Amino acid sequence: MRYEMVHGWQIPKVGFGTWTIGGQGAPDPAGDAGSLAALRSALELGYTHFDTAESYAAGHAEELLGRAIRELGAPRQTLLITSKVSPQHLSYDQVLTSCENSLRRLGMEYLDLYLIHWPRMGMQLEETFRALNQLVRSGKVRRLGVSNFSLKLLQQAAALSETPLLTNQVSYSIPDRTYRHNGVLDYCQQHDILLTAYSPVKRRNIKSNPAIQAIATARGVSRQQVALAWLTTQPRVITIPMSSDPQHQAENLHAADLVLSAAEMEQLGG
Repeated sequence: MRYEMVHGWQIPKVGFGTWTIGGQGAPDPAGDAGSLAALRSALELGYTHFDTAESYAAGHAEELLGRAIRELGAPRQTLLITSKVSPQHLSYDQVLTSCENSLRRLGMEYLDLYLIHWPRMGMQLEETFRALNQLVRSGKVRRLGVSNFSLKLLQQAAALSETPLLTNQVSYSIPDRTYRHNGVLDYCQQHDILLTAYSPVKRRNIKSNPAIQAIATARGVSRQQVALAWLTTQPRVITIPMSSDPQHQAENLHAADLVLSAAEMEQLGG
């Protein structure tokens, strides 16, 4: 596994996303066995960064993640747990309550990383960060970040955070380079902020992209691994793919060790 060292933290290049664990917009207990199996296999394979949110299955994803960690006896200090506060909960009191609820569902005393999940029109970012900074001071959160923030909002957030902002989590992949074109990636790389790529693999694209196929064939790896390596080869970029299949989970994890050459990156569009 390769890592990014940022502000004294060693962050895995590939983590595990938990969207669809426990359901989607609402809990789906019928799928709990499959969700727990996916989490257990990820932990057993060696994933240490797990990304969740209070909105994932209305908190049920957090519950299942905490349960899987306890049942396997994974040492808490070896894990990096990220969760997110929803855009409808960005007032001072709501942020504090949301964090407490996430910790209760996870069965943990602290979060390693706590993000604003989405910006909201008319939000009072100063008030939100007043609460987030308080959570860091109290030890309930170790570091702060944001998600889906434009360059302007990211700059505002960085100025309001009392500790160095750790990440902006955004949609980023070979066919989706919005956050490269809008200046966010450059800003992150220049200011030691991680860009955490979600939705890193567009399956239709990797099947139809001849450059991905050519590199995969030459390297003896899967097309999905090439798509992930395009991300992890870039400085200050990490990613959080999700899979319930242990084989795919292992392939995703090992993609972090695949470093593409400058020529291969150029083949994929830079």
